[in-house]
Amino acid sequence: MSTHPSVLFVCLGNICRSPLAEAAFRKAAQDAGLKAEADSAGTAAYHIGEPPDPRSIATAGANGIDISGFRGRQIVRGDFTQFTHILALDHSNLQNINAIRPNDAPAHVSLLMDMVPGREGAAVADPYYGGEENFTDTWEDVWMAAQSLVQQLRA
Repeated sequence: MSTHPSVLFVCLGNICRSPLAEAAFRKAAQDAGLKAEADSAGTAAYHIGEPPDPRSIATAGANGIDISGFRGRQIVRGDFTQFTHILALDHSNLQNINAIRPNDAPAHVSLLMDMVPGREGAAVADPYYGGEENFTDTWEDVWMAAQSLVQQLRA
């Protein structure tokens, strides 16, 4: 496991929410001068090797971040020792993560929105079947969570 914070963001297919969460965290950490690693993954194998959804790429781009080089992957058992934090974007994916979590896994596993005071237990809505505004809403949630997470990791 890393000596500095390392965070894995996990949604279902790793093309919408988790790449945006990874991008938001990378930017928030960089802005705060926090040395940290980040990655994203899906619990399903739907989009392995594929770039993020074009709407996620556009949303990140509108916020000054290029995620076009990100590629989808599926969470693996090794992630539980590689990352200090594994953060699910919703309850279903949290269940999927816990189902494969080794008993001795040192990684902290929780919902991403648990990092935001007053939003504990909330899910980040999946924007996949919606329009551009859904991706904007997703960005607002993951950006808020990323900033809060960085504050907590710096404390």
